[in-house]
Amino acid sequence: MRIGTRGSALALAQAKWVAERLSDCLRTSPEITVIETTGDRVTDRPLREIEGRGYFTKEIEEALLNGAIDIAVHSFKDMPSKAPGGLVVVAVTGREYPADLLIIRGNAYDPRERDLPLRANSVVGTSAVRRETQTRALRKDLVFSDLRGNVPTRLKKLDAGPFDAIFLASAGVRRLRLDLAGYHVIRLDPTRFIPAPGQGALAIQMREDDEHSARVRAALHDASIGTATSIERAVQARFGGGCGLPLGVYTYPEHLEWHAHGFWGGDPARPVWAQVADEDPERISERLFAQLKDKSA
Repeated sequence: MRIGTRGSALALAQAKWVAERLSDCLRTSPEITVIETTGDRVTDRPLREIEGRGYFTKEIEEALLNGAIDIAVHSFKDMPSKAPGGLVVVAVTGREYPADLLIIRGNAYDPRERDLPLRANSVVGTSAVRRETQTRALRKDLVFSDLRGNVPTRLKKLDAGPFDAIFLASAGVRRLRLDLAGYHVIRLDPTRFIPAPGQGALAIQMREDDEHSARVRAALHDASIGTATSIERAVQARFGGGCGLPLGVYTYPEHLEWHAHGFWGGDPARPVWAQVADEDPERISERLFAQLKDKSA
């Protein structure tokens, strides 16, 4: 059983986590195959300028389709809403807390700033329009600069400057067990600073006709995580399906209902937020999409 993944430290940690669970449950010894994607190869341009979709998944999916690998492990937030024909997500698993973290260099920290404790006119590094738009709504004085690279690379760039702060996903920091003791770390409430759809979750993708898919699903799938991320990605699909959209959706179960928080920054000058609760997973995605569209009209 061959597992395909990107080659970053985080992607490898995720693939190894999946491999260990498959080994325990299926008594198999999966092999990990590293595949370079467009997003890994093209690092001199912002992600929004790269043509097409699936810049962190396309080459892995191609390897899956041509039989070079049997399983693909993706960060769910990197996957476009529509998969290539012949492939299916058989399991959603391993969701870490999906919050974003703001990592601040020591001399840029200013606790007097209530919304975000950054000194005035700080330079913030991010490649995500979603993060930039939500941050601008809180602090119009901040300066934004594109930041690409894996998690360790981003921290090195923060140390070297010119950045005063950068964003990281809490999930990646936890999976890599990073020591951030030398920084001020602000964990942003995901019900207020909304993460990307599927953030923190792993998607396990296989060929539709693979006879082992049911066993892999039984070993890995988490039904609650699957429902939450399906709601988030249903909203994403209604907005056009790209993982680079200025869209945040976070869903969780509470008191026999699903609660969904959404953000849409289609007009950066008028970003909107919405919150809905519903017992029906399909209906809640429709309602959240409708509220976000109505507020932005």
